[in-house]
Amino acid sequence: MKRVNSISIQQTFDADFVRQVEEASEQKVSKCYQCGNCMASCAYTFVYDYPVNQIMRFIQLGQKEIVLNSRSIWLCANCQACTTRCPNDLDVARIMETLRIMSRREETVTEPDIRIFYDEFLRSVKTFGRVFETGLLPVYNIRAGRPFTDMDLAPRVLKKGKLSFLPPRINGRKEIAGIFERAKLRRNRPISECH
Repeated sequence: MKRVNSISIQQTFDADFVRQVEEASEQKVSKCYQCGNCMASCAYTFVYDYPVNQIMRFIQLGQKEIVLNSRSIWLCANCQACTTRCPNDLDVARIMETLRIMSRREETVTEPDIRIFYDEFLRSVKTFGRVFETGLLPVYNIRAGRPFTDMDLAPRVLKKGKLSFLPPRINGRKEIAGIFERAKLRRNRPISECH
């Protein structure tokens, strides 16, 4: 999405969006007073379209479209540095995760490769009980339109025993599949009920 330089708050304020974010994240976003610690802590600010503190301000201003269409929420590594340094004890990383969930529900994911990886990672865990890297990476690369990416690394990694040709046999696969089934049942519930 193109970076927004000015907004008409009266026309675009969505109070319900603010309420949904606060309920789902269990964080009082209005406590943020724009100190900038989250932005200063973030290792990825240089690739964001809006730094974390601006995302927080956009939430406060009810700017649902800007927030859910931003690249920033998808590029966040969830490293918790912003949360650790917040003077108001806001779990900023949890807010960013909540925004990713909302963005997926609204189908506004702006980073298609990240969505593909996210989907394939979860499919791998659901199928095998944990991620099966040897199966995940080729499928992801094909779906992302880069089928030959990193193929030159495969022989070296396989030779060192870092990857295997067969998926792992782990205990508890049924329980993990059960988690996915419960998540599927919750998927259609309002986001505020999902945490």
